Amino acid sequence: MSLSIPKLPESKDPKINFIRDILLVFIVVAAIGGALFAVSGTWPALVAVESPSMVPNLNVNDLVFVVEENRYGGYMIMVEAEEAGKISFGGYGDVIVYQPNGQTGVTPIIHRAITWINESVAEEAGFTGDAAHAGYITKGDNNELYDQNAIFSEYGRMQPVKKEWIVGKALFAIPLIGFIPLHLFESALVVVLIIVIIELASRRLKKSKDNKSKGKKK
Repeated sequence: MSLSIPKLPESKDPKINFIRDILLVFIVVAAIGGALFAVSGTWPALVAVESPSMVPNLNVNDLVFVVEENRYGGYMIMVEAEEAGKISFGGYGDVIVYQPNGQTGVTPIIHRAITWINESVAEEAGFTGDAAHAGYITKGDNNELYDQNAIFSEYGRMQPVKKEWIVGKALFAIPLIGFIPLHLFESALVVVLIIVIIELASRRLKKSKDNKSKGKKK
């Protein structure tokens, strides 16, 4: 018994075939996105590394698979992970993806959870007002300062990371593939170009076969 992939219906109009191929790409992408969400339990389920702050354990253009906290155990800070002997991306402490200072619509940060502080410790560390809340202290493996000791031009001083700000934790990474989402327009352009080339090649091959068939009939 053999399995065969059903052939998609073709139109005599090449424009319709082209539109069909583009729609097929979008359908496949949507299906993959749905499957990723079902497995990871969070969104985005994939994030691309944009900066060298986690080098050498995560590099620019790595594509990181992110999971919801309870899918693979809770978040572990550095001390907890060391006691459990659990290494994540070359070090102790889970690598988490979080919204900086709870801001949405901005690029999330992917750094290691170093420790957890309560509200009183946050106040002692100089956080005041609404910023004096419990949360995670985080750090990029390649950075000298903790995130909460640094000033970011986009966000100001980074506050302790509340649990509700966390998108998820990094599970594994695929090198270089992150180039695609980081350069989405260029990647989409390449996909469309490949589809056009395949369509033109298919039409030329079909025309060549038709001409040969006509020659044999004569």
